[in-house]
Amino acid sequence: MDKIIRKNFLHLIKGKGFESEDINIVAKALTPEEAIGNPEHDDYPLQKGKERLMQAEFRGSFGQAFTDMFGNYRGSLSEVLSVDLNNNFRRAIFVSSINAVMRHLGMVDNTVHCKNEDPKECAKKLVEYIKDNYGSPKISLVGLQPRMLEALSRVFEVRVTDLDEENIGQKKFGVMIESPVKRDENMQWCDVALVTGTTLTNNTIGGFEGGKPVIYFGVTIAGPARLLGLNHFCPFGA
Repeated sequence: MDKIIRKNFLHLIKGKGFESEDINIVAKALTPEEAIGNPEHDDYPLQKGKERLMQAEFRGSFGQAFTDMFGNYRGSLSEVLSVDLNNNFRRAIFVSSINAVMRHLGMVDNTVHCKNEDPKECAKKLVEYIKDNYGSPKISLVGLQPRMLEALSRVFEVRVTDLDEENIGQKKFGVMIESPVKRDENMQWCDVALVTGTTLTNNTIGGFEGGKPVIYFGVTIAGPARLLGLNHFCPFGA
């Protein structure tokens, strides 16, 4: 999928004449407070310190991407486009840069993470969105987002897989968190898959498009979802 995103993004910026300009991308890892503010709950992955939001800036516009491999970066847009995407840090730079450029172009408007109590409100809207569009489906949630699971589990039958070993084998909101090895089984079981956009930066995104509806959520995949024509849910992204 990286190759398709790169190809589509390159086509986009060539059409805007950006490929011939020396345009800098500045990226940095945000602190949890910068990323999500001060929500009432303290169980978000960002607050555990294992993930951070990388934020890229392009001509005053910002784009973000979740990653477990973070740091600072400064380079030209052409350098970002040519980098070998062989680790999570490089993919986070690449994806956050896409989000920043597409935000600058006015093609997406949800490239910055919501804060404070917005994740809770987002989860409520997600329940209504699924009811309105899919009825009462069985849901495979790929990537634990606590407020989403809390809201979904009250209404739907849900299975969850997550990469964090501290979560695997734990029950949260009455649902057992399973290892990613259960992902394919859960995809066969479910009616709708709800997949974190972070799968794009941790290189686990393949294999979800197989006939069943897939909803990708979060700011990470905002720009790439537009480039690929994917169903994207992120109502409170700024």
